[in-house]
Amino acid sequence: MRDFAAAFGIADMASPEIVPNTRRALAMAEYAREMGKLDAFRTLAMQARWKDDRDLEDESVLGELAAAAGLDPQKAVAAGYSADYLTRVDSIRAEAERMGITGIPAFIIGKVRIVGCQPYQILADSVLKAGGSVRNPA
Repeated sequence: MRDFAAAFGIADMASPEIVPNTRRALAMAEYAREMGKLDAFRTLAMQARWKDDRDLEDESVLGELAAAAGLDPQKAVAAGYSADYLTRVDSIRAEAERMGITGIPAFIIGKVRIVGCQPYQILADSVLKAGGSVRNPA
């Protein structure tokens, strides 16, 4: 995985020993979506997980990420425990499973589903087969 990341210029990717349960972080992401802060929260959470090797199960880490994304950290952490947001996460996961998506990232391009990190060319070929156009990779 490090070699794959290095091909994209990510040389300092962390390799955590434990895979965290990110269900609460995903519920917080749904809250962030409602507050118009999803992109900021998602970017910070990904960096925390994959670059900084931070524990996305740790409430204090999640609160820090929420604050850095411009969210009220107490409300955001509470959202991670909210039945409404957790049900939403479970519903999204169930829908993905019905569509044959078994992992992340996942891409739906036309009728093709691509699961997992894939080289750019695989994605580009799928876009072309679906009738789209692709950018020239830098």
